[in-house]
Amino acid sequence: MNGGGDCAGLNAVTRAVVKRAEEYEWEVIGIRHGWEGLLNIDTVALTYKDVRDLINTGGTVLKTSRTNPSKRPNGSETVLENVKRLELDAVIAVGGDDTLSVAAMLYKKGLKIVGVPKTMDNDLSSTDFTFGFLSAVEEATHEVDNLKTTAESHDRIVIAELFGRHAGWVAAYAGIASGANLIILPEEPFDLDEVVSFVKKRYEMGEKSTTIVISEGATLKNLKTVDQGKVDEFGHVRLGGIGQYVADELEKRTKYDIRTAVLAHQIRGGQPTAFDRVLSTRFGLAAVDLIKEGKFGMMVSLRGTAITSVSLEESTAKRRTVDPQLLAVTKQVSY
Repeated sequence: MNGGGDCAGLNAVTRAVVKRAEEYEWEVIGIRHGWEGLLNIDTVALTYKDVRDLINTGGTVLKTSRTNPSKRPNGSETVLENVKRLELDAVIAVGGDDTLSVAAMLYKKGLKIVGVPKTMDNDLSSTDFTFGFLSAVEEATHEVDNLKTTAESHDRIVIAELFGRHAGWVAAYAGIASGANLIILPEEPFDLDEVVSFVKKRYEMGEKSTTIVISEGATLKNLKTVDQGKVDEFGHVRLGGIGQYVADELEKRTKYDIRTAVLAHQIRGGQPTAFDRVLSTRFGLAAVDLIKEGKFGMMVSLRGTAITSVSLEESTAKRRTVDPQLLAVTKQVSY
């Protein structure tokens, strides 16, 4: 089952799960549309022949959703009843902190379940990397590279807003890799006056183009995040608009030519990188092995180069934000 937002590598996990399960002579049932598929019984039988060519494809053939059983009347009980009805011996939940927090809750209620960490935000604290992250970074870097060349050609300021609600990993990596002039992350509220001064100083030095990378969850000092006023079933406000807000304020104060671009769903889709294909495969194999070993209530994890596991409860207990060392690098490369 895949829950939450899509990202590159989901199909590679499914492929690996089916491959390992068939080695153990187990049947695999794909649960469609995340937890919704266990609320309404939407499933499909999977064989390796069905998934063997999916390692390089983006998205998820099983579909996904942000459904939260806890927000539905008798949702958790319905999921547990339907697992019995489907005669499932175990469930593999592939998702981020929201999906895995539901998995942890259901495990406490008796469900035999293991987790696979999936988030392009890379914000799960119990694994060094999540698949989907570096694929998103690769796409984002390419897009910012393109924006930077057009900014230089027209002597413009370009602001690229990237995914990153509480953790700015994607913006940090893509900003550094693309040579952005300024990188703004959620980890530290920023001062708009300082941004204006930064851009003006570059302009006075003859640098009339500036590329700014900013996370969607970045906040100004003494100002909340900019959002669209919509909330999902996990209580998350839909973010978006901080890039345009900064652009509007900059234009008012400087009169410079400014453009904005929101790099969102186009960077989470597409083909997974080689690294994510390998990591997804290793995670899928390891998840089935946890079931074989009877280690339920666990999530597979990458530590260094080794695949290990942690409890689902631990995996969702703390958010992983950009560490001070990388945060310092984003400031050191600003110019």
